[in-house]
Amino acid sequence: MSQSPSVYKELAWQGLWKNNAGLVQLLGLCPLLAVTASITNGLGLGLATLLVLVGSNITVSLIREYVPNEIRIPVFVMVIATFVTVIQLVMNAYLYTLYQALGIFIPLIVTNCLIIGRAEAYASKNPWHHSAFDGLMMGLGFTLVLVILGGIREILGNGTLFDGADLLLGEWAEALRIQLFSVDYPLLLAILPPGAFIVMGFIIAGKNWLDSYRAARAEQPQKQVTRARVTAQ
Repeated sequence: MSQSPSVYKELAWQGLWKNNAGLVQLLGLCPLLAVTASITNGLGLGLATLLVLVGSNITVSLIREYVPNEIRIPVFVMVIATFVTVIQLVMNAYLYTLYQALGIFIPLIVTNCLIIGRAEAYASKNPWHHSAFDGLMMGLGFTLVLVILGGIREILGNGTLFDGADLLLGEWAEALRIQLFSVDYPLLLAILPPGAFIVMGFIIAGKNWLDSYRAARAEQPQKQVTRARVTAQ
């Protein structure tokens, strides 16, 4: 039990930053680049993916001892497809306009390598509570990338933020819409998938730069200690 806090801390660090599905593993790029024309779309798809991740991880962890090794992958896919179907029906019933905007990418969550990868690599080998937290952190990390990418594209393309937030959060969210600047014609490069590919490259480059900067800062005290020992000798 004493190891649990460190386990959760490591899972959070891996999911949100070090092993982020969108920035490091580069999983789920098809929906990530296709539907993130706005924060609303990115947040909607991210939350759907997160719920499927948590649900499938818990279920796979609970049944892992009862599933023969030879058929584990088909069983995992069936579990994931069940949760995706539930999410799809709920969105169709209560978030129909957003469901239409996301289109085929909701059912395509079934084939997202992130989800099947976490089921195989982690949930099938660990307790359900650790698996649930792993799914939560991986889902939050993926959602964060979707929201950042959607926000940048929405600003560059339309000059707005949180446009259409009411489609996901209800009528009260209409007040969240921010008009940063007016455009006569949207910047199509930012709105279309090629723009997403370019912006994604800059985001990944920014993360890599931060990692390099942190590594360099961490090495400086060690070099100073080494020099001090040499001088003393």
